Amino acid sequence: MAIITLTSDWGLKDHYVGSVKGAILRQLPDARIVDISHQIPAFDLNQAAFIIRNFYSSFPEGTIHIIAINSEAATDTPHTLVHYHGHYFIGADNGIFSLLFDEKPDRIIELDIIQDSDYFTFPSRDVFVKVACHVASGKPIEALGHPKSGIIQRMAFKPVIQDDLIRGKVIYIDNYENVFVNITEKLFTSIVKNRKFVITFRSPNYRISNISKSYKDVNPGEMLALFSTSGYLEIAICQSKASSLLGLKMDQLVLVELQ
Repeated sequence: MAIITLTSDWGLKDHYVGSVKGAILRQLPDARIVDISHQIPAFDLNQAAFIIRNFYSSFPEGTIHIIAINSEAATDTPHTLVHYHGHYFIGADNGIFSLLFDEKPDRIIELDIIQDSDYFTFPSRDVFVKVACHVASGKPIEALGHPKSGIIQRMAFKPVIQDDLIRGKVIYIDNYENVFVNITEKLFTSIVKNRKFVITFRSPNYRISNISKSYKDVNPGEMLALFSTSGYLEIAICQSKASSLLGLKMDQLVLVELQ
């Protein structure tokens, strides 16, 4: 039984989600369709990548992931199927794949198939569904197009390390308004080691000098920093909204100062 996930910037007001699900079920009545998120800000590849990186490996190998973010094809952003660590990803090669994977994909196929309508504004339904059903049926993916040697690279902002300072930025804010910073636990540990540190943002008045293990390590209303299952540094307020109360927004600077 095929598992197909949907990640998009469509929202929930319109017909898009239903149209894609219906198209899948017409071809694969037994398909298991899983909605990941349809609330990604329009065309925001970075936030889409953060979400996809953090969910796909929870699914069984063989899962097919439709990525409906800025998905119209162009000469320099062709529709593409990527096979990576046993999973299949379908989308436009607009840089999203380079944000998802830390290693070179196992196989990359630039799609060359006849779509299911004469319109070119809804490729998620008219192209990606056809590809997903082909993959789910066990047919060779090479029949869908021609192999590519690489994917379009999109450079994500990386933390800057300067002597006794790590400069990061806010890359995601979740529904609880917990704030994620592009500093991984691996990087943090390798730089900080056993030294004392202070995490600051916005002004010197906002200071955190230790890493918590859980949200309840502090009292309700107190701020904290921890590494969650995402692997990234997270700034939160116990049982409250860190983004609003601390004034932390997307792309805002966060510093780790070693002492």
